[in-house]
Amino acid sequence: MLVPSSNTALEPATTALAFPLCDQVGVHFSRFEVTRIALDQQADSQFSMDPILNAAKLLADAKVSIIAWNGTSASWRGFDTDDALCAAVKSSTGCPATSAIVSLNAALRAFGARRLGLVTPYTEDVETAIIANYAAIGIDIVAARRANLQDNYSFAEIPPQRVADMCRDVAAQGVDAVAIVCTNMRGPLIAHEIETEFDIPVIDSIAVTLWGTMAMLGLDYSTLAPFGRLFTVTPDDIESR
Repeated sequence: MLVPSSNTALEPATTALAFPLCDQVGVHFSRFEVTRIALDQQADSQFSMDPILNAAKLLADAKVSIIAWNGTSASWRGFDTDDALCAAVKSSTGCPATSAIVSLNAALRAFGARRLGLVTPYTEDVETAIIANYAAIGIDIVAARRANLQDNYSFAEIPPQRVADMCRDVAAQGVDAVAIVCTNMRGPLIAHEIETEFDIPVIDSIAVTLWGTMAMLGLDYSTLAPFGRLFTVTPDDIESR
């Protein structure tokens, strides 16, 4: 897993999710600098290729089976940015590669979701960019809640109960699914609670990255179904597009 440097939610949550498969699956992490989420050039430069590839090469030293960019930048920067990154990681390390957003989009296809509820910690302009990118692939974000934050570290300080309440707000709007788009929000362990209340899938970015890696490797992850419906479906196509 390639991790934003200021992220504190992702690693413990991924470890908790993967624990039931700890005799089969090991999850390893490498960081590169990401501290602020915004649309300006300085913030965008955090996602330049070289630092990410350097972090990926360190993971490759551990002979990992797959490398995932566990971040959601492609949701506002454009899905093609993750397509290019996954190709570059595979070329430079020899490992298959995926990302949070590649996996999220595969999950949306698997669930047949066309009306989406969006939960993020981001600012309005970032949210607007995400909505536009999903509209371009035929997915309408019909309800959205955001925390209006830019500092990446602060995203993990949003309490799980507030994340759950944001999910409830959008789930009540007649959506096919809820997506928590950020890998530094405390969403993985509240997803099942919201699914039970509203009878729709809740796709958390941390959980879906783990799901995507295991799906690409052909692993049986059905043991993780208590964490959410995500772990009950198999994608027809998990490749980046």
